[in-house]
Formats: sequence, structure tokens, C-alpha cells
Amino acid sequence: MDANQPNPAPAPPPEKPADPEPIVTQHQFELSNKRFAYTVTTGMLPLKNPTGETEARVFFMAYTMDAGAFKRPLTFVFNGGPGSASIWLHLGALGPKRVKMQDEGWMPKPPYQLETNEHTWLDMTDLVFIDPVGTGYSRAEKPDLNKKFWNLKGDLESVGEVIRLYLTRYKRWDSPLFLAGESYGTMRAAGLAGALIDKGIAFNGVMMISTIMNFQTARFDRGNDLPYALFLPTYTATAWYHQKLPKDLQKHPLRKVLAEAAAWAEGDYTAALMKGDRLTETERQTVIEKLMRYTGVEARFIDHSNLRIEIFRFCKELLRDEKRTVGRLDSRFKGIDALAVTEKPDFDPSLIAITPPYTAMMNQYVRTELNYETDVEYQALSFEVNRAWEWGDGAYPDTSEALRSAFAKNPYMKLFVAMGYYDLATPYFATEYSLNHMDIDSTLKANIHTADYEAGHMLYLDVTCLAKLKTDADAFIQAALT
Repeated sequence: MDANQPNPAPAPPPEKPADPEPIVTQHQFELSNKRFAYTVTTGMLPLKNPTGETEARVFFMAYTMDAGAFKRPLTFVFNGGPGSASIWLHLGALGPKRVKMQDEGWMPKPPYQLETNEHTWLDMTDLVFIDPVGTGYSRAEKPDLNKKFWNLKGDLESVGEVIRLYLTRYKRWDSPLFLAGESYGTMRAAGLAGALIDKGIAFNGVMMISTIMNFQTARFDRGNDLPYALFLPTYTATAWYHQKLPKDLQKHPLRKVLAEAAAWAEGDYTAALMKGDRLTETERQTVIEKLMRYTGVEARFIDHSNLRIEIFRFCKELLRDEKRTVGRLDSRFKGIDALAVTEKPDFDPSLIAITPPYTAMMNQYVRTELNYETDVEYQALSFEVNRAWEWGDGAYPDTSEALRSAFAKNPYMKLFVAMGYYDLATPYFATEYSLNHMDIDSTLKANIHTADYEAGHMLYLDVTCLAKLKTDADAFIQAALT
């Protein structure tokens, strides 16, 4: 090179390849002797920081009916965990395809199958299934960015941004809008309803399945006696199902038995727990006898538990003599442990029953029918996310105030809450407690609608409950649009 020549300008850095366009496929399904055509859009939405750098990509699957496009209601759907993809609501209840299980929800024999979902919500509303960062195929660009998304605040901000992006890119700002969440997804839905209205996104309705908004209702911490009373009616339902209650209770319908148990739980039992060591021996024996009556476990176990039955100990104790455990997500399910003598179950039989069928069918479905190709592992339920989740110190996480605020700012919004009697993850009595402590204005209480089901956390696993959920959701959406 000639020393007198100026140095050439440095070459510009190579441009990063643009994100691939979403995959669009066309489908049909038949419902009530009518054939419907719909489009599925499958792909990623980028989450960028203020300087425009992509920090994560979020996987979504959007179902839109071809007829009446842009005029139809639009529902954003997610599950919980935290660390769960939207697979369960997607392939269990709302989407046009469903994992084929046994009628009660038990695991079928492999290989597994998909079947047409006769109870899909797609005839009533378009559906966008969102897998938050770390779930499904959604990933942060760098591992150290995960902490930005794996906490309540970051979760609400990132999922809220996905909703804004979808409304913008697909021109759906003038659609009637709904949220549907399950489990921790109900906490997310309540928080989003409160946060997004301040950004100009108001919802016609919020649908919560197996709800938790206030974690004080579910954490068996020392000094927090609330869960012991709130879980009791679900212990009663479980014992009733497995024929462990006294004969006079066992002969009655479940709802009547639960009414009796709930009245005692929020009355004399709560008062007894408040007394603590001030309980007399006579009072203590009365509580033990009542707990035996409503839980089906022995007096010695109750006495040695200090009148406080923790969930996992109950799941182990109820059927110990049969060398069986009961499920947490659905206490109808039975498990087999290595040893009957241990304190807590080895695993949750209701979680194990659904994990292989749903995981296998999602991986098959997304490739063969939605034409989405990737070697990335689909994280149906990420325990890495769950273990790394930052809850914050001190107070229990609670988004019920955000939901109350959303009602105050948008009095047209409606709320639907679905509860399973055999749900030991988010017990129905705890859900009722949270709803009754929102301090919502009396003029808005009629906006809240509840429904109960004789199933567990994934109440739609039971085909009878699946059909009821569809009927209840249809009625709710129609009412919210009028």
C-alpha cells in the first residue's frame, strides 16, 4: 500500500439478519354442522429496550377467523407457573385442536393423539396464545437478561408489550379485547388489566381459570394461618371424592358438604387458629374432631401438625394406608410413591399425567400442521424459570388491587372466574376470599361472574367440565359485548 494514500474507511459492521416473518397457515374446522375457515399465524415478537436493541423474542400463535376479520373479539391467552407456556389452555380447552385424554382427564396410553376440540372458543373470539420469556420457544437474547423478565414487574411489562405489538402489527386496536389466564396467569391478567388501561388498552372482559391474585392465601409460612382455613374445603372435597369422610357427610352431594366445611373453616376454625396457645385442651380436642370430620385424616396426625394441615402433608396422608398419594393440581388423581412412610409425595400424579401427552402433541402439531420449524426445545413448564423467579422481599405478591383499579377506571369491564373443587394449587375458597377482599365498589360487583366445576386446576381435562366451561365462557363473552 502506498504510504501516501489515506487509510480506507473501516467497513460498516454487518447488518443483523431481520427476524423471520411469521408462518401463516390456513385451516378449517366444523362445529354444530357449520364449517369455519381460520388462519393461524405462528412466530416471534421482539422485545426491545429504549435504544432499539432486541432483548428477547416471544413466541405466539394467533388464531383468527377468516369471516368477519377485524370485527371479532380478540382474546390474549396465557398460562402461569411462573414458567409455564400457554400449551395447557391452547391444546386443552380454547384452541380448535385438543390433546386426547381419558374422559376424566387421566393419561391415555402412548402414542398420544390430537383431536378436534368441539368446545373451542374460536367460534366466539379470535385467540392469541402467548408464551412468556423462558417458556415455549420464547428466549432472552442473553442469559443475563432473564432476570429482567423473571419477576412480577418485568413479566407484566413484557407481556403487556407483546399485546401492544400484536394490536399494532395486525391492526386490531378497534377490536373488543379480552384476557384469559390460568393459575399464575390470573395474577398476570389482573396486573395487566390495571397496567394497560393507563397505556390506552382497555378490556371488555377478563377470564380467570384457577385463580390466584394474593399469594398470602397459598403460602404455608410460619405466622401465616390464612391458607389452613382457605385450603380446608378442598381437603374436604378430596376426602369426599376418595370416600374418606364420615358416612353422614359421604351420602350428601358435594356442594352441600362443602358449604358445611366452609362455614366452619371461616368461623370456629379461623377463631381457633387466632387463639394459638391460648386454646384450652377442650377447645383443642373440638378442633381436632372437626378436622377429622372434614379432612378424613387421623387425630394423631392433626394433633402432631398443631391443627395446621399443610398441603403436601395432606396429599401424602389421606391415602397413606392404601400406599397412595393424591395430586396437587387435581386431587382426584392418585400417585404411587417409593415408600409410604415419607412425609410428602415423591411427585404430583396430576402433573405427570398431562406432561407427556401435551409436550408430545405440541411438538408434533407446531411442526406438522403450523409448519413452524426449529430445533429449540419447547419448554412446556420451565422449572428453571420457576426456581429463578424473583418474588421480592417482605410482602406477598398481590395484583388484586390492580384489578380493582381497572374496574374503577373501566366500569364496562367484566370478570369471569372459573374454579375447580379438586384444585389444591389455587383452591376455590381462597379465590373467593380474594374476590371478597378486593374492596370493589358496590356498583361494580355485578360485573363479576363465577362458576365452579367438579374437577381440578386444569378443570377442562374432564370432558363434562370442558363443555360447561365453553358454555359459561360463551355466555360471559356475549354479555361483555352487550
